[in-house]
Amino acid sequence: MRVVLHSERPELWDRIPEVFAGVVPEYNLHGDINETHWNRLFDEFGDHQFVLYDEENDDILGAGRSLPRTWDGTPEDLGSGLDESIAAAFRTHDAGVKPTALVALGVEVAPAHQGRSLSKALLTQMTDMARADGLPHLIVPVRPIWKHRYPLVPIGRYASWTREDGEPFDPWIRAQVRLGGRITASVEESSRITGTVAEWETWTGMAFPEDGEYVFPEGLSTLRVDRARDLASYWEPGVWITYDLREPAPDPAEPLRT
Repeated sequence: MRVVLHSERPELWDRIPEVFAGVVPEYNLHGDINETHWNRLFDEFGDHQFVLYDEENDDILGAGRSLPRTWDGTPEDLGSGLDESIAAAFRTHDAGVKPTALVALGVEVAPAHQGRSLSKALLTQMTDMARADGLPHLIVPVRPIWKHRYPLVPIGRYASWTREDGEPFDPWIRAQVRLGGRITASVEESSRITGTVAEWETWTGMAFPEDGEYVFPEGLSTLRVDRARDLASYWEPGVWITYDLREPAPDPAEPLRT
């Protein structure tokens, strides 16, 4: 297994949609921010997008996407979540401002290789990339993987839940805390996804017969449907996890299974 940057072998990324099918819900592939920034991510930041690649078997095991941006170390400066962070990263780049953090946009393990602690390898690669760039922070707008079970619970309350042993309730948040991450902020409007009613019915496999708020499969909060405008809109909440790379990372007590 080795790390391969997009700038080194961009053709590997042509295989990503097939290899990672089902890793995230279909609706997550249609975020509003993608229309203006997605292509630039690879054209201008190819050295910050990478895959874990099994060269012997010609197999893609995992993928990481990231961007450098500025962050002053305060919760307030993190912004509202994923969309705003992507926009801030490009503003930093276009203005020629020196970044101070690496923001993780995606940490994904191929379904065929889950359960091998590859999430840890992906996060470790991101921290190594940030350190190599002289950036003191890695910041992660996390999509909590069990939040869809509790779509009506505010994200701040959900992020504060703990198990009996005091560790975070959500497995993905818990895994990152074990690696040295800190729960720094929670945001209700991290990533916006809008579409026609028909598009959302296709993405979710549900019908939306009238206007209103709907709970839907894999949704972390509710979907708002306006049939008169033929518009369905959803704000996905998120939790900011931050890493101070000037501190040594702890060795997690248990391996990551994501």
